[in-house]
Amino acid sequence: MSAQPDAMPGALVRNGVTIDPTFAEAFPMKATRVLITAHDETWARHAAVSMTGFATSVIACGCEAGIERMLAPDETPDGRPGASVLLFSMSGKELARQLERRVGQCVLTCPTTAIYAGLEEGEPVALGRNLRFFGDGWQISKMIDGRRYWRVPVMDGEFVAQETTAVVKAVGGGNLLLLARDTSTALAGAQAAVEAMRAVPGVIMPFPGGVVRSGSKVGSKYASLMASTNDAFCPALIPLAKSTELDAQTRCVMEIVIDGLTEANVAAAMGAGVEAIVARGAAAGVTRISAGNYGGKLGPFHFHLHRLPGMEGRA
Repeated sequence: MSAQPDAMPGALVRNGVTIDPTFAEAFPMKATRVLITAHDETWARHAAVSMTGFATSVIACGCEAGIERMLAPDETPDGRPGASVLLFSMSGKELARQLERRVGQCVLTCPTTAIYAGLEEGEPVALGRNLRFFGDGWQISKMIDGRRYWRVPVMDGEFVAQETTAVVKAVGGGNLLLLARDTSTALAGAQAAVEAMRAVPGVIMPFPGGVVRSGSKVGSKYASLMASTNDAFCPALIPLAKSTELDAQTRCVMEIVIDGLTEANVAAAMGAGVEAIVARGAAAGVTRISAGNYGGKLGPFHFHLHRLPGMEGRA
C-alpha cells in the first residue's frame, strides 16, 4: 500500500481550497506572434484554428501554438477582423520551420486571409519571404514604413504577407494541477480557470480546451520514452504506486499548461487561474491546487504558487 500524504506543511487555505507550498518549473523557449486577418472573423478564426492544430506539446508536435485572442478591425494592420496567434518551440530554427509550414498550408490556403508580424523587436525570421515563390513569378513586393510586404496572386484576389516576423526568448511549461472530487467538478474548475487565464495577454494554454489530463513526468521505465504518466497524481494508482500526492477523496486531477512571451506573463496567467478556483471555493469541487516540478532540474523558471500575483502576503 502506498502512503497517502497529509496536507503539506506550510500549505495555504483560501475559501476552503488548499494551495500547496510548491512551484511550477518552466523552461526557455523561442516564440513569435503573428496576426491573421480576413474578410470577416469567421475566416480569420478558420485560418488560426487550422494553423494551431496539432501543436499541444513540443514532445511530438514540433511547436506549441494557440490563439491568443481575436482582434477587432481597429487592432489590425489592414483594418479587417483578425486573430493573434502565438507559436513556441525549443529553438529558433524549429520555430521558423513550423511557422513557414503552418502559414503555407493553413493561412495561404484559407480564403481572403493576410498575415503580418505581431512583434516589433526580435530576431527576424521568414514569414512571406519564402512563401512568395508560390506566386510563380507574378508576386510583387511593396515597402510601407520601412517594412516589406509580399502580394501573391491567388484565386480570390491576392495573399498579402509581411516579409518577416520577430522571434524572441520566451517561457514554456508553467502549470497548475487542479485536484478535485470527481470529473465533473474538475472540468468545471479547469474551464473557469482557463477562461480567466485567457484574459491575460502574451500567453496560450496549448492543450485541447486549455486542459490536459495526461500530465507527465520526465523519463520512463522504457528507455525510448522521454516522458511518461505522472503516476504520483493518478487516482487509479493511489493503492499501487510507491508514493502518491493524492488522498482517497481526490478522484480526478486536471493540469493547465501555460506558455508565455515573458516570465511575468506566465506568472500573471497562473495567478488568474488560482484566483478563479479560489473564488469558486472548495464547495465547487476543486479542493486543492498544486504544480509540477522536477526539483529544479528541468528549467530555470520557478513559479512558486504562494508568490503569484494576487497571493502576496497571504501565505
